[in-house]
Amino acid sequence: MTHTLRINGRAHPVALDPRVTLLDALREHLALTGAKKGCDQGQCGACTVLLDGRRVLACLTLAAAAEGHEITTIEGLAGPDGALHPMQQAFLDHDAYQCGYCTPGQIMSAIGCVQEGHAESPEDIREYMSGNLCRCAAYPNIVAAIEAAKPQMQKA
Repeated sequence: MTHTLRINGRAHPVALDPRVTLLDALREHLALTGAKKGCDQGQCGACTVLLDGRRVLACLTLAAAAEGHEITTIEGLAGPDGALHPMQQAFLDHDAYQCGYCTPGQIMSAIGCVQEGHAESPEDIREYMSGNLCRCAAYPNIVAAIEAAKPQMQKA
């Protein structure tokens, strides 16, 4: 079946089996490899993308179910001039990554956390980011990055 997925502001017609996950459509069919395949069971958060501004696990979301919605991936965050999204910049500034494998999912989830109103305290941030695992344990730096990016995101 042909589906049209709206990703990072652009329409992408793609022929997909109805059982293909959004993660596999992004990575295997559209060469958008920022969302990572970690556990492929919805437990690590490495595949987090935004669907209409809300966090979803792309490994548990069928691509067909995302049709008609706006999908935002890590590749779509930087501005047209290359300026980083405030959350991306905060992750750099606060060294909120180590190996980097979970970083795209962490950043996407962090943006969702702020947009959903769940970044009111470090405790809230830790709770609402708990579905995103980091094997390197950069958690304190991730919380600091989210706290730093929140005011900049609210200005925009």
